[in-house]
Amino acid sequence: MDRDTEVRNRDRFIELGLTIAAIRKKKGFSQEKLAEMAHISRSHLSSIEAPNIVRPFSIEVLYNIADALDMKAGDLLNTKFPNG
Repeated sequence: MDRDTEVRNRDRFIELGLTIAAIRKKKGFSQEKLAEMAHISRSHLSSIEAPNIVRPFSIEVLYNIADALDMKAGDLLNTKFPNG
């Protein structure tokens, strides 16, 4: 994998993590609750949502998070929130 692709994917994982955090908060879920619903640990979810950590994760985890948020995984990938 070349460096440009790595950088682009790094930014995508960060953006996805921020999107997951924003939707989670909008739905009123704590990290603990969403992690439980998605069958992952709270620390795993925390690292996915953290803007200063690149935490690649599996498609299965993406599907689990999307299901817990009552969304389609593709919609989760395509949802964008303003930074901040």
